[in-house]
Amino acid sequence: MRMDFHSHVKISKKSMFMPDYFAEMLHEAEKNGLTAIAMTEHFNTKRFMDIYDYIDQHYSYGNGYYLVEGMRVFPGMEVDVKEVGHILLIGDRADIIAVRVALESHTNPVDFIRFKDLMDLAEGYNLLKIGAHPFRQGTPLTHLPVEQLRRLDAFDLNGKDLYAQGIEPYRERLGEFANKIGLPIVGGSDTHQFLQYGAIYNQLNRNCETVSELKEVIQSGDYQVEVSRDLMLKVKSAALVKKYMKKIVEEHTQLV
Repeated sequence: MRMDFHSHVKISKKSMFMPDYFAEMLHEAEKNGLTAIAMTEHFNTKRFMDIYDYIDQHYSYGNGYYLVEGMRVFPGMEVDVKEVGHILLIGDRADIIAVRVALESHTNPVDFIRFKDLMDLAEGYNLLKIGAHPFRQGTPLTHLPVEQLRRLDAFDLNGKDLYAQGIEPYRERLGEFANKIGLPIVGGSDTHQFLQYGAIYNQLNRNCETVSELKEVIQSGDYQVEVSRDLMLKVKSAALVKKYMKKIVEEHTQLV
């Protein structure tokens, strides 16, 4: 099972959800060899629930994932915290929606939830909690207390940061930090544009259907994080395409 733990299905936060774009993303993910993704769209993206409303109407959901043209799509979201930083939450559809509803009053930057409070909320559900891009300039996690970071299930080895900070230097830096905290590392492309799929993924040695099974695989280390030899090209190409698509889509959204 080849899975990407950090994937977006909208071109940007300000754009509307586009069903054709969603279908294209999933089709290209499959062409790049993936069999599963975590759909970790930003929790404060424009009209967040449009995504789930559409998928619920057009695709089947069972066990713990949507089946979209043969691809397993695990529900999730990416949440900003008050202290600065992003957390990926992945789990059952009902749990993700319930947490999103609970975060409705925290979608504006001045009202972002504190890390501790987010962990308290998330631990009331069966969710996989991943610290996204811990060393990203602007949204790091390294300033948070160690005892709080240990409440996470893993850290995100992020495709964009590997591109920006160098593959080997960044892997070594994150590896040292993760060892200090005592957490495993999983890979996520962090793509908003399909050319980035396959830049980094996880080869799971078991076929997982539920978030509990995903947790077991990560905790047991029964997987490998694979970084593509084409990561630099994939991320750069996707970033360039996203830049121009985002401009066009957001201008159209404002007109509508």
